[in-house]
Amino acid sequence: MNLLNAEENYTTAEKAVKLINSGDRVFIHSVAAAPSLLIEAMVERAPELSDIEIIQLHTEGEAPYARPEYSDTFRTNAIFVGQNIREAANGGSAEYLPVFLSEVPDLFYNDILPLDVALMQVSPPDKHGFCSLGVSVDASRAAVESASKAIALVNPNMPRTHGDGIFHLSRFDALVKTDTPLPEVLVSEPDEVEMQIGRNCAELIEDGATLQMGIGAIPNAVLRSLEHHKDLGIHTEMFSDGLINLVEKGVVNGRKKRTHPEKIVSSFVMGSRKVYDFMDDNPSVAMLDIAYVNNTAVIRKNPRVTAINSAIEVDLTGQVCADSIGTYHYSGVGGQMDFIRGASLSEGGKPIIALTSTISQGESKIVPFLKQGAGVVTTRAHVHYIVTEYGVANLYGKNLHQRAQALTKIAHPNHREKLEKATRRRFGVK
Repeated sequence: MNLLNAEENYTTAEKAVKLINSGDRVFIHSVAAAPSLLIEAMVERAPELSDIEIIQLHTEGEAPYARPEYSDTFRTNAIFVGQNIREAANGGSAEYLPVFLSEVPDLFYNDILPLDVALMQVSPPDKHGFCSLGVSVDASRAAVESASKAIALVNPNMPRTHGDGIFHLSRFDALVKTDTPLPEVLVSEPDEVEMQIGRNCAELIEDGATLQMGIGAIPNAVLRSLEHHKDLGIHTEMFSDGLINLVEKGVVNGRKKRTHPEKIVSSFVMGSRKVYDFMDDNPSVAMLDIAYVNNTAVIRKNPRVTAINSAIEVDLTGQVCADSIGTYHYSGVGGQMDFIRGASLSEGGKPIIALTSTISQGESKIVPFLKQGAGVVTTRAHVHYIVTEYGVANLYGKNLHQRAQALTKIAHPNHREKLEKATRRRFGVK
């Protein structure tokens, strides 16, 4: 393939997806990098294809291949259940594959899930012919490296990021141009309950800590509560807009980190155009392979790693359900356990599960027993801190009875009597 922008190097999406054959296993680039133009062209070929398996993590935008009307052609094997395939995953037209995020690349490299085609979206090439996977390196780098064929949607709206996501144009078997804006995810403003959770988490975070957190109202509330902290670092599987203010104020500078000092280490980003512009050609942001970023041995090297993750419900012994509501698949295992364990092994580290005490309908998230069929993502042997708007429960070193008592104290007051009775029934009165 000739280099750079010569028109002969590019084709249409319709012609590019002709590389997909019946029986292929096809990977879709993750999160905001999902190449919608290629996806649509692939789905248009449904009448002439059969037995196509789609492999994906979370993706933004539509997932038309997961619609019931295409079930004779496409079947989705989702490593994370996002909104766009949640109905399919719970209706039988898509499957959920639970696995630690750090281990996903090895599914491809070790031919457990050998890939035939990778559908990617990349930045325009530089003068040397190298482009970037931009906002999503995660397991997508491994997909490009291991797939028999790779197709790239080249988009000037994709930020060029430093790190592991750099590929030469010659790696791709077909190139297609687009100028479509990336999907933007705008997080709602934290309410007072979420801000109190943020403040409670912030009290646990020490100056010089290395942080991991995701996207959402509670992570945003935590970040807003850190403006008076000093010398914080970032080693996280993902970040969003909420981090930018702390970088601009010098609160996040990475000076105390032992690995990649003064750099923000991440693997994928999801947010507004502001965060995409922030990371574009920014040498202080290192977008690295998820097998490295989420490697417990790497995470623990930094001091005072504080990992803040969420949960759907927590039982009185400390079991954390984070991927399902009973048998209803809601999200995925993701990187929660990678960072919970990495933080607990870090010198001065603190693994935190943060959640509101109730769901919007008033039902308690701290429960005597997880719902039937619920998935345990973080085990009670791994859990340390549970945080709600009512305080902090440190479960580490506590027996089951003590844990139940500590968790009841941070439950919503309307549910504490019920939880106290459940504790007495299970453990007796001491």
